[in-house]
Amino acid sequence: MAIDVSRARAQFPALQRTVGGRPAAYLDGPGGTQAPESVIDAMAGYMRAGGSNHGGPFATSRETDAITESARSAIADLFGATAGEIAFGQNMTSLTLSVSRALGATWKPGDNVVVSRLDHDADVWPWVIAARDAGAEVRWIDFDPTDGCRLRTEMLDELIDDRTRLVAVTHASNAVGTIPDVRAVIEAAHAVGAFTYVDAVHYSPHGLVDVVDLDTDFLVASAYKFFGPHTGCLYGKREVLETVDAYKIRPAPDEPPDKWETGTQSFESLAGVAAAVDYIASLGSGETRRDRIRTAFTAIGAHERELAQRFLDGIAGLPHVTLFGRNVADGRTPTFAISIDGIHPDTVAETLGDQGIFVWSGDYYAVEVIRRLGVADEGGLVRIGFAHYNTLDEVDRVVAALAALSL
Repeated sequence: MAIDVSRARAQFPALQRTVGGRPAAYLDGPGGTQAPESVIDAMAGYMRAGGSNHGGPFATSRETDAITESARSAIADLFGATAGEIAFGQNMTSLTLSVSRALGATWKPGDNVVVSRLDHDADVWPWVIAARDAGAEVRWIDFDPTDGCRLRTEMLDELIDDRTRLVAVTHASNAVGTIPDVRAVIEAAHAVGAFTYVDAVHYSPHGLVDVVDLDTDFLVASAYKFFGPHTGCLYGKREVLETVDAYKIRPAPDEPPDKWETGTQSFESLAGVAAAVDYIASLGSGETRRDRIRTAFTAIGAHERELAQRFLDGIAGLPHVTLFGRNVADGRTPTFAISIDGIHPDTVAETLGDQGIFVWSGDYYAVEVIRRLGVADEGGLVRIGFAHYNTLDEVDRVVAALAALSL
């Protein structure tokens, strides 16, 4: 099965936008708020019908209850979990800060937590400040800039011990696209009884998430990355969500997953979350939604590897372009960090943006990655990413634009 790119593109109104008379190319893997019509309609439909808070004995509240459960079931299918293991929040960062505060309350001096220099800061700094407040030590898994930004899992034996309380790792780097050996990290953590927390924000639009296969204690993603609204989605093993005390107000339920949701949720967004998962499933085939999601990501992966290889082959012939990360399509997402000799990253992004090519510059909140690559003082890098709705023609257009930037 292959992705019908034309059919997929037709469902995204944002992709029909023009800049300077040229079609806009959303190239951030995605980093914006591109959503299909079905997601927009689901959110608007909830608002038009008139919603209310959940838990009430009347029609609009019961409808909100149903939407919430629908969203939980959808994310459970996306992650390979059960609905009772899914909680929502304002965004991934807010959820992680909430969980870090709860777990950090159980740490004490002499304990340690392990974080990665390959991660987005939302899966780094919440754990650093929680460790600081508890008097615990922070240990760092490094990555190798000379080996495709590979996470150095050989360090795990020296970093993880019987005082390790948590290990946090990314499922894929939002900066350089590297997909690390997440299972190796989780197995090493569980061998000493430590919790694991996986950031799947960047991975989730590109690959199949399977929390059972990973055996992680927590996993978090953001719906806007997989073509939905700005809502954070948290998975936690049921027994972990039950036993860890959440920071919450007294009227909030004591049982998971509700106890992890602080205050009233954005129910219109939850309607969009369910629609976003259904959109992904619509790209696949099978009897169950999970089956359709699985086959969709098989097709998405094949298409995105073709896009990635086209881009890698294209920039290989541009001596003024430097790639940071793996120079092959396998083992990575189709998201690339590059620099252009003699041109500031902000200038590159602005120049491309004026041509309708939307990319990011700077550190994209991957603070440790940019520092480790030694480019923080130079303004960071330029991030160019592709998604399933991008075409080979768009790849060629980007490569041509980069070629024109030569000194």
